[in-house]
Amino acid sequence: MSEYEVPPSPFHRRLFRKTRRQFRSSKRHWLIISTLVILVLVILHFTKRFAIYSTSTGLFECDSNRLNVDSIPVPSVKNPARLADTWNTLRTIFDAHPPKPSNLPRLKHKSDGEPPAKEELKHLLNITESDAHATRIEHTAVMRHIPPYPEALFSGRGIAMLAGGRYSEFAATALGMLREVGSKLPVEVWMKDKTEEKQGWCSELEKEGMVCRRLSDHMNVTALSHPYQWKVFVMLFSSFEELLFLDADSIPIKDPDPIFDSEAYRDKGAILWPDYWKHTGSPWLPYVIGLSDGASDMLQEERTVESGQIVWDKHRHWKSLCLATYYNYYGSRYYYTLISQGWAGWGDKDTFPMALKAYREPYYQVPHDIITAFVYGTTHGVGMVQSNPANDTSAEPLFLHSNIVKWSVEEFLCLGCPPSTNKASSTSALENTGSPIHSHLKEGKRIFATESFKEAGMDPEPLLWKCMEYSACRSVWGSSQLCKQTRDYMTKTFRYQFKPSRTASMIGYGDRVCVVDPR
Repeated sequence: MSEYEVPPSPFHRRLFRKTRRQFRSSKRHWLIISTLVILVLVILHFTKRFAIYSTSTGLFECDSNRLNVDSIPVPSVKNPARLADTWNTLRTIFDAHPPKPSNLPRLKHKSDGEPPAKEELKHLLNITESDAHATRIEHTAVMRHIPPYPEALFSGRGIAMLAGGRYSEFAATALGMLREVGSKLPVEVWMKDKTEEKQGWCSELEKEGMVCRRLSDHMNVTALSHPYQWKVFVMLFSSFEELLFLDADSIPIKDPDPIFDSEAYRDKGAILWPDYWKHTGSPWLPYVIGLSDGASDMLQEERTVESGQIVWDKHRHWKSLCLATYYNYYGSRYYYTLISQGWAGWGDKDTFPMALKAYREPYYQVPHDIITAFVYGTTHGVGMVQSNPANDTSAEPLFLHSNIVKWSVEEFLCLGCPPSTNKASSTSALENTGSPIHSHLKEGKRIFATESFKEAGMDPEPLLWKCMEYSACRSVWGSSQLCKQTRDYMTKTFRYQFKPSRTASMIGYGDRVCVVDPR
């Protein structure tokens, strides 16, 4: 101690010790408080990601059914250069072996007429025996030259959906349902090219384990003259080895993930769903693809398929997928007409079973008939209800292929939207008094007749509207007008409630609204 320093008195020493104890105690308290504050902020940070909308009230008011996005990886292409090489190899084979003649014009039929009788089917197309034989030779060469499966180019299981343009609006509803019903599979959303992308939508999809893809990144899409040709190329270019393909208007009404664990898939590796009618193809079709030694009616008692949903293991069915690609490559010019003779279903749908048959590869065709869903109180169809392939004994609804009434908030409810060449109608169903669902939207009546789902004890419509509310109020597809119209309809028809989130407001996250389902 310096000679100038005065030693502390006993009183000052006691005061110093007391102050030090209080400081240490206070420091511990502040440490505990700070830790708790940080913990609460972390919890609220993650909570606000899911406090978008809900079907229940919980600790943080809005427990969302949309899954934790971090648990679903966004898919990526493993080797784009090798994928390009694979397609270039196939394209070279296809170009070298066109059908003969190269153009088979689509026949015109009355859309509401009965399918042609067997005898009439024999004479619809002017195909000579020499033409059929020449095409069979080209077809055989393609089958012989298709390369083996490209190991390690594709991997995993996932869902591939074809969207773009107005169909992206339908896809927004279907993809919302996919997550709402519990699917945890990654998803690729395919479009023809950049011009078909909705600004901001792809960024939204990534938050739910989904990613946008473009066909134009892998091929010259101008070579394809009809949109029906795009589907098989989505399946071919998809990064998934095992995939469920969905049309943008094919809506899962139950979790489809267990399909991959079903006996049908384990045994066959390819699953197709039925269409309404039997084959109307040319008698030369079985001969061209190598099923018969001459013209034959062997396929005409079989049920056709519809391709709104397809399950395919590319490893087990690589060559048939490539052959289906060949059929579609020349589809609008030749094979679509050969397969259907221009009748209902002209397009890609039956190229898939034909390719499987040509290679004698097994596949599972769902045995249950389509259940037609109707607009409530009418005989107007909504779409086709397709059954679960895991259930052989009864028709258990799994997909709603909305091929008639398309689920889009803008096409349902938009008021005063400008006319667009991209829309089926210049006015929304709410504005168009001729729409089969006009009075339902105006008066707050449900869209579906419940009989389509009664036996299965299901009612997917309230959940569908929850997905529509997401698009209308929380997405690039929405607007304040669409949001209000959608919520008003949901409140009136299904007694949904929309309550502001106090938690979101408290942490400065804005005016978030919880969706409360009264069921």
